[in-house]
Amino acid sequence: MKSSIAVVVLAAGAGTRMKSALPKVLHPLAGWSMLRHVLDNVGRLKPTRVVGVIAPGAKAVAQAFAPHPSVIQKRPVGTGDAAKAALGALKGHGGPVLVVFGDAPLVTAASMQRLVAACRKEEAAVGVLGFIARDPSPYGRLIVHRGQLEKIVESKDADEAEKAIDFCNSGVMCLDGRLMAALLGAIGNDNAKREFYLTDAVAIARAAGHKAIAVEGEEAEFQGINSRAELAMAERALQQRLRAAAMEAGVTMTDPNTVWLAADTKLAADVSIGPNVRFGLGVTVASNVEIKAFCDIEGARIGRGAIVGPFARIRPGSEVAEDVHIGNFVELKATKMGKGAKANHLAYLGDSDIGAASNIGAGTIAVNYDGYGKWRTVVGAEAFVGSNSSLVAPVRIGKGANVTAGSVVTEDVPAGAVAFGRARQVTKKGRAAPLRAKLKARAAAAKRAKKK
Repeated sequence: MKSSIAVVVLAAGAGTRMKSALPKVLHPLAGWSMLRHVLDNVGRLKPTRVVGVIAPGAKAVAQAFAPHPSVIQKRPVGTGDAAKAALGALKGHGGPVLVVFGDAPLVTAASMQRLVAACRKEEAAVGVLGFIARDPSPYGRLIVHRGQLEKIVESKDADEAEKAIDFCNSGVMCLDGRLMAALLGAIGNDNAKREFYLTDAVAIARAAGHKAIAVEGEEAEFQGINSRAELAMAERALQQRLRAAAMEAGVTMTDPNTVWLAADTKLAADVSIGPNVRFGLGVTVASNVEIKAFCDIEGARIGRGAIVGPFARIRPGSEVAEDVHIGNFVELKATKMGKGAKANHLAYLGDSDIGAASNIGAGTIAVNYDGYGKWRTVVGAEAFVGSNSSLVAPVRIGKGANVTAGSVVTEDVPAGAVAFGRARQVTKKGRAAPLRAKLKARAAAAKRAKKK
C-alpha cells in the first residue's frame, strides 16, 4: 500500500522586487492568486496534509492557506530553515513530503506526481524536479553522476565547470518523511549568502548513503515570478495553457491570443468565441453558445444556444437562459433573462428578471438605484418594452404587456395591458418655416455681437 503524501508550501518570501503592499504569492493570475493555483495543483495529488510556511505577520497569506494550517518562519534565513519550520506540523508523517514554492503556479500536478512516483520506485531519500535551461545562469545546477543526483550547487557558489551545466533546479523537491528531520537538521549556512539552503539536503543524503534522484520536466513550468514583468509573462503562459485546454475540449476561438480566460471558466463543447473577449471569475457557458467580439463576462451563467454580443457586458449575478439574444452595447447586472428573451442593443438591465420570449427595445434602462438602495424590475413572459423606455424600479410589467417606446414607467403594468408613460405629442401645422427663420436670425445676431 502506498504511503500518503504531505505537502509543504514555502510562502515566507518578502517579494521585494514586486514593489507591492500585497504579498507576492497573492498576486493574481487568471483571476486566482499564485498561491491558490499552487494549492489547486497540489490538491490534485490528494495529500493528507498541506502545510504553509509564512512570514511573521502575514495574516492575509495565512487566510489564503486556510483551511490548511500555516507555520511561521521567524527569520528569513533560507529555504532549508523555512522547510524545517514545518516539521512540527508533519509529526508522525512517514510518507513522501513534497516541498513546493507558493510563487510557482505553473508547475503541474502531473509533473509533481511523476516526481513522487519516481521517488517511491527508486526508494530515494530526496528527489528533485529539474529542467534543461536555455539560460542556466540564475539557477542552481543539478550535479548528476551515473544516474544519481550528487548535489545541487547554487549559482553564486558554482565553479566554472559547474556553471557550464544546463540541468537546473526547479525548486520542487520530494523528501522521505522518515528522514526529513535528520536531513534538514544537518543543513548548515557555509555559503556566499550565509543561508540554510534546502538544496543541501541532496548532498547530505548522499553522504549518509541514501539515494537521490532528479526527474526532468519542461522549463516552461518552472519560470520564476519575482517582478511585475515576470508576472505578466506567467499570465501569458497560463492563458496559452487555458486556451489550448478549451480548444482541445471542443471550443472554437477565432483569435485565441485575444481571448482571456479565468482559472475557473467553464466552457462546453461547441461554444464559439470571437476576438477580444474577456472572462472574469465564475463564468459557465453551455454548448452551442456564440460569444461575439469585444464582450466582457464575469460571474454569470450562459445557457445553451444563446448569442452574446458584440460589445456586450454581463456582470456578476446574471443568468442568461437558453436561446437568449444579448446584443451590442447591452449590459446586464444581476439580471435573469428567461428562455428566448431578447435585448438586442443599447440597453442597461440591472437587478432585473426578464421573462421568457420577452423583447427589450433599444435604449431601455432598468432604473435600479434611487441613491439609497437597489430595486428589482420584473418583466413577465412575452412582454414587449419599446425603445428608449425607463423602467423605474421597483416595478412589474405583466405577462404579454406592451410598454410603448419612450415611456417612463413608474407603476406596475398588468398582464396584457398597454402602458404609455410619456408626454402627449403636440403638432402645429405650418409652423416649421417661421421657427427656422427665427432660429436663424437669433444665431446671426449672436455672431454679430461676438465680432463687436
